[in-house]
Amino acid sequence: MTDSPRDSARTAAETATLLLCGARLTDGRTVDVRLSGPRIEAVGTAGSLAPAASRTVDASRRPADGTRIDLRGYLLLPAPAEPHAHLDLALTAGAAGPPSDDPADVQRRATEAALLQLGHGATALRSHVRIGDVQGVQALEAVLQARRALRGLVDLHTVAVPRLLTGAAGADGLAMLRDALKMGAGVVGGCPDLDPDPSGYAEAVFSLAAEFGLPVDLHTAADDPARLARLAAMAGGLRPGVTLGPCHGLGALPPEAIDSAAQRLAAAGISVTALPQGGCGALDSVRRGGGPHTPVRRLRAAGVRVTAGSGALGDLANPVGRGDPLEAAFLLASYGECGAAQAYAAVSGRARAVLGLPEVRVEAGFPAELLAVRGEGVEAVLSLAYSRIVIHRGRVVSRTSAVREYCDSASEAALDLPRQSHREA
Repeated sequence: MTDSPRDSARTAAETATLLLCGARLTDGRTVDVRLSGPRIEAVGTAGSLAPAASRTVDASRRPADGTRIDLRGYLLLPAPAEPHAHLDLALTAGAAGPPSDDPADVQRRATEAALLQLGHGATALRSHVRIGDVQGVQALEAVLQARRALRGLVDLHTVAVPRLLTGAAGADGLAMLRDALKMGAGVVGGCPDLDPDPSGYAEAVFSLAAEFGLPVDLHTAADDPARLARLAAMAGGLRPGVTLGPCHGLGALPPEAIDSAAQRLAAAGISVTALPQGGCGALDSVRRGGGPHTPVRRLRAAGVRVTAGSGALGDLANPVGRGDPLEAAFLLASYGECGAAQAYAAVSGRARAVLGLPEVRVEAGFPAELLAVRGEGVEAVLSLAYSRIVIHRGRVVSRTSAVREYCDSASEAALDLPRQSHREA
């Protein structure tokens, strides 16, 4: 019995090798990194891992199997992940009417938005998807179809988000949520703030999550300390599989109330996903401009695992947005909520942990989920992260090469004007 072309391609991808040469790490070392299939096989000093009969290409070219990629001038990092996307609503800003619920349109938007975020470096995404009301589970079906089409490029996780779950009106939503989980939604979600009985809503979500053995990710402003305390008490049995976001309402509370809430969240093992660029469409009241921010520093000080996401991307909640994890990290650092290294960890290691994915380090044996960004340090790449190479399961899945040039002038040579490019000027 012979393997199918698809099986042969999968086997080839799982056994392919790739050598990353001259990459800089955050600790200042310059190393070679050899990838074998979906894992890092070896890390050594620059020049020590060059295999025989290999071909070197620069970072602007697409490598073939067994080639070496020259990463001189690049910082090599664990790849980021996007913990809070809305792919079914993405890229709908500017439409003449309400966003189209046609499954083909939803699938197209979800695919385009996921590829946009992959290009920025996110090799795993968690997307909240609306269910219920008129569209039923059509949007979820479309996003699940996009997930199948994107397999091998990016890992896409789906969260089923019903609007109502309590009372007579919530009976249909509860049945729809159960159907969504049977269809393949991997996370139980929702927005208790929009239900007449927020605590009852949360109780229904946790009950289903326990029944199906799935994690929970809820939208909430977290602006009511008593309600948050009840939610934290309910979450105890599912630790550490509960995430709340964006929790921007905490930022409007007195400091002592924030610290008390943070301690409750930490004790319950609940993670928080901040959205530094703003709110998201799942909440009726979307923070804009000078509204409160998620108090990341205070939450982290209490021991809460805090990650950061992009949230709305070109939809009715936010007509702009890049879907760029490095922008979320940049905003955390610029707001003074944490240093650059911790800000990047919020969109990489901690984001992967929230998604239930294994840790990534640039060390032998770890998953080959990597991002190479042109720059010398984390601060630099958060500020000017244009040229990027994204590696998923040991192969290059996206590359962006930026070149900056200035107008010809007599002063150009004298000033030695800087460029951002894949090669030294």
